[in-house]
Amino acid sequence: MISKNMTDALNVQINKELFSSYLYLSMSSYASHIGLPGVANWFFIQAQEELAHVQRFYGYILSQGQRVILDAIEKPESEFASALAMFEAALVHEQYVTGCVNDLVNLAVEERDHASQIFLQWFVTEQVEEEENASDIIAKLKLAGDQGGGLFMIDKELSARVFVPAAA
Repeated sequence: MISKNMTDALNVQINKELFSSYLYLSMSSYASHIGLPGVANWFFIQAQEELAHVQRFYGYILSQGQRVILDAIEKPESEFASALAMFEAALVHEQYVTGCVNDLVNLAVEERDHASQIFLQWFVTEQVEEEENASDIIAKLKLAGDQGGGLFMIDKELSARVFVPAAA
């Protein structure tokens, strides 16, 4: 069983993951509205991934004999200057989430909570991938610019992304 302190921290993280999904749904909606269906698809898939993260935390808390407590979800930003601005905001957000995951790992280490340390390692690896994905797209968008054929090609590439649930 995990401590109350760890349970509370994991419940806070569930809220952050729900906000992440909400933010990416907002970005998806905006991208769709401005005619970038590939970008919209990428962010919609990202929103689904964040919900899968919620499910992992939810299941872990319950498996440890604790209770999940849900809190209000903050309203996300809904206007963006460009596709590049959306991905830059996504990267900043993922860096924030990485810090939150690292804080959870630090708490697990401090509490000598080996089960939570093992559980959280998946998220440590996931955050490396999340930041890398956003950074790669930012680099492409900067190279292509916000207008014309380059943006069209990147949008088309992003439309190919599909949601693949991670193995449990």
